[in-house]
Amino acid sequence: MKKELLRELLETKQYKQLHALLMKESEVDIAYLLQQLELEECAIAFRLLSKKQAARVFSNMDIQRQKQLVELFSEIELIALVENQYMDDLVDLVEDLPANLVTRILNHASASQRQIINQLLSYPSESAGALMTTEFLSLKKEMTILEALNFIKEKGNHSKTVYTSYVCDNKKLIGVVSTKDLLLNDEKTKIEEVMKENFTYVYTHTDQEEVAQVFRKYDLMVLPVVDDEKMLVGIVTGDDVMDVMVDETNEDISKMAALEPNDKSYFQTSVFEHAKHRIVWLLVLMFSATLTGSIITKYENAFQTVPLLVSFIPMLMDTGGNCGSQSSTLIIRGIALDEIRFKEIFKVMFKEFRIALLVGSILALANGIRIFLMYQDVNIAFVVALSLIVTVILSKLIGCILPLLANRVGLDPAIMASPLITTIVDTCSILVYFNVAMHIFNL
Repeated sequence: MKKELLRELLETKQYKQLHALLMKESEVDIAYLLQQLELEECAIAFRLLSKKQAARVFSNMDIQRQKQLVELFSEIELIALVENQYMDDLVDLVEDLPANLVTRILNHASASQRQIINQLLSYPSESAGALMTTEFLSLKKEMTILEALNFIKEKGNHSKTVYTSYVCDNKKLIGVVSTKDLLLNDEKTKIEEVMKENFTYVYTHTDQEEVAQVFRKYDLMVLPVVDDEKMLVGIVTGDDVMDVMVDETNEDISKMAALEPNDKSYFQTSVFEHAKHRIVWLLVLMFSATLTGSIITKYENAFQTVPLLVSFIPMLMDTGGNCGSQSSTLIIRGIALDEIRFKEIFKVMFKEFRIALLVGSILALANGIRIFLMYQDVNIAFVVALSLIVTVILSKLIGCILPLLANRVGLDPAIMASPLITTIVDTCSILVYFNVAMHIFNL
């Protein structure tokens, strides 16, 4: 359905036809469409949805539109919204809304809902406990498959997923069974005969980035969350992990571009906020770059004697920065995917050294020939070529070491990306260049 058709049906008050069209769309697509409308139009269209569909559509909207709708909702509409929301989505809403709107929502939540909300909010913000939902299917090992299927039919509507059930003994997780296993085995078979006792799980305090890595590693759709005594307290589903992956990627991209991470979209962020998120790193990088200027000033006599040396400074600095950025990007990616660990630092350094030697030699040869053909000066060609090789080696080693060191001391490796690496490598390349030139020209 297109936005124009939606608006036309709203303007002509063809609500019955609009309702029929909305029922054919997925909740995600409806949420996207309604967010394109003015608030009043959005509210009218939203009220045409069934209670359960409305709750799913609402959970797929951005926080700004959710806030606006909650302010418009009547008490009856709020009750329906709270009753039909999954607990993890309701907790996310409570976390992000202003206090006055949170109070309105909690006033309509049941005592058990408020207890679960408070429990989930007590976990660290980026942990599996904060990410999980408490709506899952729990079976007993003594059940037959027929009893389990009947239980799923009865309780499945209140669970986040019906594809996987968990076998517990006094709340302790002892096994996992898929609905496929239940459907493909005899109805009289006991659950303990088909359940898997070798399963993957995470703890409530496990970091959400680690949870995402477990999902990726084992190709999971859902993951149980246990406490320190291995009591099952919740599950994390694939849709929530996808959100984590997007958030973590956005955060890493921001840090790699020397920006402070920001949850808001580009247009939702004001000019002042954009400037605030950018200025700190820009100031740090600007003042750190003055070191490069100081080094150039120190070797002023060298380029007064051989003025041509100055023209190759930008090329050396850019090449060094690019080489360092290549290495740091690959290492940061390797750390994120758990392919590279700090204990492998010397192995990584040796590999990057060999790469740098090969790449640097090719770049040096190409530039040496170019400079000799243009200026007919063997010494300058040799200075630039040798400086290039050393600069490439240094930059690639710096590019691989810094992210690993940052990760080792508990910092995000993404901060050791292009802007910072480039600034450090610029200083090193200038030092190398003028020291080589001083020796070759006996300055």
